[in-house]
Amino acid sequence: MLHSSKAVQAVAFWLAVATGGAALAEAPMVKTQAPGYHRLMLGDFEITAVSDGTFKLPVLQLLVGSSPERLKQALHKGYLGEQLETSVNAYLVNTGRKLVLIDTGAAQAFGPTLGHLQANLRAAGYAPEQVDEVYITHLHPDHIGGLLAGQARAFPNAVVRLDQADLDYWLSDAHMQAAPDAHKPSFLSAMTALKPYLAEGKVRSFSGDTELLPGIRAVSAHGHTPGHTVYHVESQGQTLMLWGDLMHVAAVQFEDPSVTIGFDSDQAQAARQRNALYAQAAQAGYLVGVAHNAFPGVGRLRANADGATYTWVPLNYSSQP
Repeated sequence: MLHSSKAVQAVAFWLAVATGGAALAEAPMVKTQAPGYHRLMLGDFEITAVSDGTFKLPVLQLLVGSSPERLKQALHKGYLGEQLETSVNAYLVNTGRKLVLIDTGAAQAFGPTLGHLQANLRAAGYAPEQVDEVYITHLHPDHIGGLLAGQARAFPNAVVRLDQADLDYWLSDAHMQAAPDAHKPSFLSAMTALKPYLAEGKVRSFSGDTELLPGIRAVSAHGHTPGHTVYHVESQGQTLMLWGDLMHVAAVQFEDPSVTIGFDSDQAQAARQRNALYAQAAQAGYLVGVAHNAFPGVGRLRANADGATYTWVPLNYSSQP
């Protein structure tokens, strides 16, 4: 009898679980993501990908060099919509001696779904005050908006470094006046973001390929903007290239690197840079970090049989950095 009673109780318990008892079924939905950071080791360097968030990009209106039909096919092949939810990623490099942030996200430049870099940086175990240097790939708003906290420097102890060609272009009133009206806000954004750093003598430029720290080198990739730069990070024979805006829509541009985007200052030069650096990455097999690939945006390129198109291979996830 006792045995039978226990059996009935057990059946009742599993029926309650299977049918969703009130206490389980009425739990409220949380509707938040985990903090947006991802850590990996590169030799002796610690790399932390930090998310600033995502925003919807109307890629069919922006991509250049392919027909709308082909673009739609490529997006649909990747199970993606024409309003593409696009990541904005930054990368923190801890060399053991210096803490370097590469790009800073958009802050509030493109709405409330962005601007999470500071919170995610802190969630990753770092404070903005600890950042020694900030390297900028280029002066578009989604890469420099996070330089400011209100009107103040978001990284009060950091030196900002970038290519002189971008400074000369985006801080020029003459260039701003000559630009189309739709581009003028980008000039104002650059001027505003750099102003407090310039006032404190915290901006240092370089020209072209330049070693910035042991293990970190700026590599000229002009075209997307006049001074667009990628960063070569190397430790113990392991390499990570941080690409900035060499890539916007992976589902399209890896299969057709000739496709550019309306944000490119020089379409032809931007296409040449993409082709050259994609080929180099595929041949060398090193890691790349991409500002607008799905977070964390770290992976490798594999050349396809034709030698002119590529497959993106995301970094395999590990619970251990």
